[in-house]
Amino acid sequence: MSQKDPCQKQACEIQKCLQVNNYMESKCETVLQEMRKCCARYPKGRSICCSGFEKEEREREKFKATSEGILLPPQ
Repeated sequence: MSQKDPCQKQACEIQKCLQVNNYMESKCETVLQEMRKCCARYPKGRSICCSGFEKEEREREKFKATSEGILLPPQ
């Protein structure tokens, strides 16, 4: 039996918010932040709903390291 995704509720809230606000992400910053918090609570890969947020975090880390002159190994 598969386990329920721990961040599915937050993912659904994002979808509802985006639909209500004509897909303007800036209007949904609060629910996006709640999703980021949820994703941070679980190990990477635990929530399929978090895959895009995990990618966003890797990109942010990569950008930060590059701007500081640090080379990161490919992932």
